[in-house]
Amino acid sequence: EVPLPERPQSLNEVIDTIGNRHHIDPDLINSVIHAESGFNARAVSPKGAQGLMQLMPHTASQLGVANAFDPKSNVEGGTRYLRELLERYNFDLVKALAAYNAGPHRVEQYRGVPPYYETRAYVASIIRDFNRKKLAQQKIAAASKSKAVTSQPQLASTKKHPETSASQIELLPGTH
Repeated sequence: EVPLPERPQSLNEVIDTIGNRHHIDPDLINSVIHAESGFNARAVSPKGAQGLMQLMPHTASQLGVANAFDPKSNVEGGTRYLRELLERYNFDLVKALAAYNAGPHRVEQYRGVPPYYETRAYVASIIRDFNRKKLAQQKIAAASKSKAVTSQPQLASTKKHPETSASQIELLPGTH
């Protein structure tokens, strides 16, 4: 029997796989990509940042990303870098995002988010987009739950474990 060729992964599947591997919510990665490149894998910033997560060539090289325009490699490197920044700033998402945008040296220089309009707008944009996704998921979950309760009340009353809130962020330190 000849094995079937592997189906190429969609970008969402790539983001889910990499996010889960690095314990970063895939919705956060999506929000970073949205802010960084608008999902354009060929994007190049005026400062030279490349690809979906806009990695600077030096940063990409340090992360072992050979081709920053390859979506899978770029998301892997960008997510790993975001994870490193989260760990560096004790899982303070605002500081980690500011460092992703302006560089860790600027976050240390200003002991927090630098007073740059671009960086402040960048952090606010990602957090707003991420929260919007989580709120939508909560509303869908609540609507599904109320529909299940009205159409099948016996299922609702036999649940033993509360559902995990869609707003919980998988950004906890672990043994990774």
